[in-house]
Order: sequence, then structure tokens, then C-alpha cells
Amino acid sequence: MAAAEEEAAGRRRCAGYRHGPPWVFKGSALYQLHLVKASTARAFVPRDLRLVEAFGYTLGGMFLARYHDSPAGAFDELVVIAGIVWNPPTSCAWAARVLVNSVEACRHGRKEVGLPSHVATFSKTIGDEPLARSNGFLSVLGIGSTAPKQENRREIEISETKGSSTRHLCSISMPLTGSHKHHKWMGPAIRMSLPSFSGQTEDHPDLLKYSCKVECRVRPVKPARIWNPRTSEPQECSDGKINSVGSNVLADSVAQSQSISVLLSKPIFALEFSSLRMHVDAPKIFVPQCKKEVGYSST
Repeated sequence: MAAAEEEAAGRRRCAGYRHGPPWVFKGSALYQLHLVKASTARAFVPRDLRLVEAFGYTLGGMFLARYHDSPAGAFDELVVIAGIVWNPPTSCAWAARVLVNSVEACRHGRKEVGLPSHVATFSKTIGDEPLARSNGFLSVLGIGSTAPKQENRREIEISETKGSSTRHLCSISMPLTGSHKHHKWMGPAIRMSLPSFSGQTEDHPDLLKYSCKVECRVRPVKPARIWNPRTSEPQECSDGKINSVGSNVLADSVAQSQSISVLLSKPIFALEFSSLRMHVDAPKIFVPQCKKEVGYSST
């Protein structure tokens, strides 16, 4: 009986994606930017796309979301952003890895959107951590406090699962919000479009482009701390690209390790998205400008 109910629930979740596109996701998220080495990001970005970089670095990071309503029901998602690539006159993000604790959301990401999606577990705990020592100069002015304070933090341990095996990917720690007076301000309401590239995977060999239309309240927050005590350095081929099972697909175990390198890079800025409502359009095949020019000149 339980198996039949679970199967029926799975069919209902699958049917949820049939109501789109656009597919609608509601929840909250943390959008965090990191300084990522350009050499690390290039291992993920197709050769046809030009990386936005300066002094050997690009902007990558993560998008950590909790959806309470979506076509796949409630689930968590971690998008590891390898870097930013040019899409004149603007730019687009490139996802190195997508982790979700929903089999149906993983299947949809892979089959319909061309994302490098994987199933993972998100184990959450809440604990206290001493705040950093206050600034002595501020204390003289009566602004700082010398009394030790505790900060409530949420810790999330993310482990990737494949069949019966599980591999720890990273742990993320961030301050709890909503419990202090100064957290009552949720920031201004905004609307924006976040264009992204995808594809060139085993399920979608073509390069794809799609758009996420976001409505939310946004405010700057302290960047989350990310760590992995078992990080290993990925190996590179002689041409600088990570070993792959195909010309455009990274070897999965190496791609996982390289994704950890992105997460452990230096954070520079973080935004909290609350009252999030995100509309995701269906992807379309994208032809880079360089290929269009080559095709035109050859005719």
C-alpha cells in the first residue's frame, strides 16, 4: 500500500512539470559570489564561449535555494556557478554542478534543461557559534560590546548520492535570520532576469540558453562559510582541460572535485532572496556568435 501511494505521489510530481513552461518555483535563496580562478572555470565552460575574466579570475559562486512550492514539490537546490561568460551585450552564468534532494527535479534538470544535475542529501542542524571579537575603537565610542555573544547558525551538510554510495561534497554554515530585530528588514522588492547557459551534456549535446525571471525581496548578508576537510586537487590533462568521457563532458568524479574548488574559493558578496518567485523558461538551442560568423563567411 505504501509503495502504491509513493508511486502515485511520484506521478503527481512528474505531472507538475507538464504545467510549464514556464515552470514556477517559490521559496528563498542565498546568492553568493566568489572570486574563482579562470583556469578552474574554463574546465567547465565550452570552448565556444568566452569567459568574463580579469587578472586571472572570474565571478562564480553558488545559488543555494529552498523551494516550498515547485512542480516537484518542496526540495533544496545548490547550484555551483563556475563563472560568467560573455553573451553580448550582457553576460550569462555557467553552472558547474547542480545538486537537488529530489529525483524528479534532478531528472527534469538533466532531460529538459540540460543541466549537470545530481541527487544529493541536505542534512541541516542549528547551533551556536561565538561572534568575532568586537572592534576596540567602536567599544571606546560605546558602539561595540565587550561581552561575548553567541550567534545562531544553520549548518547544512551536502552529500551527493549515486545508487547506494554517498560522497560528502561540502558543509555550509550561515547565520539564522528572522530571530533578531535588525533582521526584520527584508530589503526592497525587485524583478530581474537571470539568463543562463546550459547543455553540452550527455543528455543535451547542443549548447542551450534559458532565462529565469525572478521576483523577490533582496538584501545583502554576511557570506556563508563553506568547507570540506577532504578536498583533493583535480587532475588536468596536458591541454589544461579536465579529463572527460567525451569531448565536452567532464569526467564526473573529477568534475565533482573541481566543483568543490569553486565552492572553496574566496567569497566576496552575498544576497538573500526572500519571498522568492522564479519563472524558468524552456531552453533554446544557442549558436555562439563566432560560429554564426564562420557559417556566414563560408556561404
